Amino acid sequence: MHKTCLIILLAFVISCISKGEIKTTERLKDKAKLAKDYCQKNNMNLDVCILVDMKIHSGKKRFILWDFKGDSILKSGMCSHGTCDNLAGYDANKTPQFSNTNESHCSSLGKYKVGKRGYSSFGIHINYKLHGLEKTNSNAYKRYIVFHSWGIDDNETYPTEIAESWGCPAVSNNFMRKIDEVLKTKKTPVLLWIYN
Repeated sequence: MHKTCLIILLAFVISCISKGEIKTTERLKDKAKLAKDYCQKNNMNLDVCILVDMKIHSGKKRFILWDFKGDSILKSGMCSHGTCDNLAGYDANKTPQFSNTNESHCSSLGKYKVGKRGYSSFGIHINYKLHGLEKTNSNAYKRYIVFHSWGIDDNETYPTEIAESWGCPAVSNNFMRKIDEVLKTKKTPVLLWIYN
């Protein structure tokens, strides 16, 4: 009887995990389709885009380099979100908050045009300027919100959160090298979409 209950409980847990992963995959594919439509209408890059799903825990890979032609994930990695009012450090119990206000130290939701590659004082000393394309992120450039790297984990840390940023989507140094190799080759602007 005890073994039967354990087997049923284990099957239920596995079923719940599988359903969550399927929903995440469906959500990603839906966003990728919308992203491609947006890129076609706005003369943006039609090879790749970057999708960051803030509903996914920061201890899991939620930064996706999406291949439009193959309709698949090219690369995935960890991505920080803004610390907001918790400047002392991260709070594992806090869900991400979002703001477009200067000095908020929050991430901003919405679509961005990945702009000019430049020098960063963080990570591998490379950043990409981000131009907010929506009302929810229109102050990104003025707020110095950039895509950069720093010393965060390459591997998933769930249930532990990764370190937070001051609003920038930041990835690990190793992952940035991989993304940089792709972005450097693009002649048209790449879409980066942060959504929740």
